[in-house]
Amino acid sequence: MLGKIMGRGFAVRPLRSIWRHATETLDPISYVQQRYGAMALTQVSSNKCCDGYQKVFEHDSSELKCKMKFAIYLPPKAESSKCPVLYWLSGLTCTEQNFITKAGSQQAASDHGIIIVAPDTSPRGCNIEGEDESWDFGTGAGFYVNATQDPWKANYRMYSYVTEESVSAFAPICNPVQCAWGQKAFAGYLGPDKSTWEAYDATVLAESYSGPELDILIDQGRDDQFLSSSQLLPDNLIAACSKKKIPVVFRLQQGYDHSYYFIFSYINDHIKHHAKYLNA
Repeated sequence: MLGKIMGRGFAVRPLRSIWRHATETLDPISYVQQRYGAMALTQVSSNKCCDGYQKVFEHDSSELKCKMKFAIYLPPKAESSKCPVLYWLSGLTCTEQNFITKAGSQQAASDHGIIIVAPDTSPRGCNIEGEDESWDFGTGAGFYVNATQDPWKANYRMYSYVTEESVSAFAPICNPVQCAWGQKAFAGYLGPDKSTWEAYDATVLAESYSGPELDILIDQGRDDQFLSSSQLLPDNLIAACSKKKIPVVFRLQQGYDHSYYFIFSYINDHIKHHAKYLNA
């Protein structure tokens, strides 16, 4: 399993965003019930988009012990047949709204018949002292870990709330044990024993990976301020993957920064990347 790239994308982990895909195909109602349990779901919104529906649900999370929201895009194909599911894990400061309103993923998801689920990035409203003091720790910055330290461990269990396995990412935190963001989050959520941090670090995991063959796609903006400040460290992950012969397509995109304008520009490539496996 290589599922811990901190950042935005389909299935990896926190910094900005990450994609993850599930090989099973489910009808929408069955998917929601199985993924989020049998608890009551409240539909917050439903908007027709690209011939499908972009929905947001709220539910009581037994894992996080608070109310949580998640977004789910249902392509038109979902009305008549089962569809594969793709998960988007957003990064620091985001909610379930950022991706669905800024990335422009719905058209490609509609075209390929893929359900996209976008959970929130942390528990909300837990009344934990200090949870709202900084933008890169606490609310909006759950880092997709299961916290082991007080006062976070009762609620901050985002690893269990979401899932495992990763394939593509936008501007991910590739080696969090070596960057300031990761060190702050891991020390606070997991404690001082750095050996416990390694399970959430994609570079460390790649160094010992022996699972099924992977096909990883990473896009990174060349003008990303967090790349130049050594928060992302993609070279470390690429080196680890090279040693283990894990295939990685790393694309350094000229002129792009860390914003959703960057994600919008290449989102279709990432959905297509996953669709070739999900629809095989």
